[in-house]
Amino acid sequence: MGALDGLIVLDLSHILAGPYCTQVLSDLGATVWKVESPQGDDTRRFGPPFASGESAYYLYTNRGKKSLVINLKNSRGPDLVRRLAQKADVLVENFKSGDLARYGLDYDSLAPDNPRLVYASITGFGHTGPRAGDPGVDMILQAMTGVMGATGEPDGQPMRVGVAWVDLLAGQTATIGILAAVHERDRSGKGQSLDISLFEAGLASMANIGQSYLLTGVMPKRLGNAHPHVVPYQPFEARDGPFILAAVTDSLYRRTTDAIGHPELWDDERFQTNAGRVEHREDLVPRLVEVFHGKDRQHWVETLAEAGVPATPIYDVAGALHDPQSEARQVTWEVPHPTISDLTLLASPLQHMSRTPAAPQGHPPLLGEHTREVLADALDLADAELASLEADGVIASGPKQSE
Repeated sequence: MGALDGLIVLDLSHILAGPYCTQVLSDLGATVWKVESPQGDDTRRFGPPFASGESAYYLYTNRGKKSLVINLKNSRGPDLVRRLAQKADVLVENFKSGDLARYGLDYDSLAPDNPRLVYASITGFGHTGPRAGDPGVDMILQAMTGVMGATGEPDGQPMRVGVAWVDLLAGQTATIGILAAVHERDRSGKGQSLDISLFEAGLASMANIGQSYLLTGVMPKRLGNAHPHVVPYQPFEARDGPFILAAVTDSLYRRTTDAIGHPELWDDERFQTNAGRVEHREDLVPRLVEVFHGKDRQHWVETLAEAGVPATPIYDVAGALHDPQSEARQVTWEVPHPTISDLTLLASPLQHMSRTPAAPQGHPPLLGEHTREVLADALDLADAELASLEADGVIASGPKQSE
């Protein structure tokens, strides 16, 4: 039994931030009703690669959910969703601001019939302010929140983070907010609405860089893979390839100089504090570059590891997933799928909870796979009524799967 067993989540979201949030809830045991349009979640078409018609993008963030196809553009569709919302504990949506109000599916319309509903709305910029109606696209938000401006080589172009970073942060933020609201509801008996924006999630993620600007009014320059506030914390080129060194404290830096056989790089008073090393970066780093270029990467990684200094080769995804630590922590899950054999998915990092670990609740659903099942169980709709709704284009059902 998962930690969220018995919690019912009505998922009206698509693409990434919302589905990522609801997958976390599913892995923790919640029942997730994923309502899709007749065309399905847009990510079903984000590819290649595809496996049996399902995209890697969609498979990543939709396991364990039940897919219902309900056409909101059909006049009878929104009523079905309203009835499902009366049965739900949580609703998650990421339509543009104001879109769901047209269907009577905004929080103010639904709360009177279900005052315990926790309603999480994830948008690009929130429901207030001059950009409230703008769409939320991860790369746009990376550009607008400073993430791209802080990423890239000093003399190169700003670079986005290689995954949809702001989307994922917003999804995590929504998950935290939902769990907090459900906890508070247990005391008050009242639900509430959550206005989550990618914009604010991205700004909050600027961490020390954003805070440094607030303190000084000066924006740190891009440093490639170096760190604006810690030295040495960057890649170095060994004789046969690059590796990462992260001497984040003065004691780790001193261990580094001893391990590499250059104690003079500690004896120099300019380098004995992190502030000094940051100030004199241009003097210290070239000397380290010269040292590290003299031997192979594996030598340096092993030498530094023996000294307790964080260092690693730079992995690609394959290297990361096949590292012995990944195998020990079981970072992938094998999930049975009706059309894809040997489906392997990235696991939840919450799987190590001692009593209620996260676990896959099922495969990423086929489009409309559970339409009839959920509507029959949740709304007591008979087969004849379901058939009529399907014939009229209000709903659609996917292939029935054997248990």
